[in-house]
Amino acid sequence: MRRSTIIFLLLFLVMAGAYFFLNNRNKAEPADIALTLEPGSEVTYLFNASEGVPTSIRIESKAGEVVEAARGADNAWALILPVEASADQGMSEAAASQVTTMRILDHVSNVDLEILGLKVPEYTLTVKFTSGVERKADIGVITPTETGYYVRTADGEIVIVSRDSLDALLGMLTNPPYLETPTPSPIPSTATQSPVPSTTPGPVTPANGTTTPPP
Repeated sequence: MRRSTIIFLLLFLVMAGAYFFLNNRNKAEPADIALTLEPGSEVTYLFNASEGVPTSIRIESKAGEVVEAARGADNAWALILPVEASADQGMSEAAASQVTTMRILDHVSNVDLEILGLKVPEYTLTVKFTSGVERKADIGVITPTETGYYVRTADGEIVIVSRDSLDALLGMLTNPPYLETPTPSPIPSTATQSPVPSTTPGPVTPANGTTTPPP
């Protein structure tokens, strides 16, 4: 009887200890998490929206590809390069909006530019704004986490810019915003006319009655 009582007390102590441990841990977790969370920093962008609306976008690749689109006096977009052509206004406006939403994810310092793909930039982005300001940025390789690109600003600062926002712009190199021309409708078929049968000349009978064979 004494032995069973001791066992019962031990089990009670173990269960009580587990209860208090779990209860205190659950209460402490939110505080611990709150202490490890960093306060949210202000979101910054590659280009300042206060400079106005983009009026010209030019992208050049290290391989020599170039695409450039610009607003005309009528505020309509037109392609300048690779060829002069009318531009798809929706695609061009989407690219212009993308320019002002390229979010900076982080800053980089003391890293070899060649490793970042910025010694000889993979791409160069040049944007003109309605304020008259022209901004240029060199774009390097994708980060190891594949979430952004290394970018050198006009001030020489190295930052990481969101990959999603830059991919949308770099896609203009392979898919310029040409205005799609309507596909001509097929020519309606006409009724087929029966060919006029050719007549083979028969024997020629001269006035003297002698039959002359055809040539």
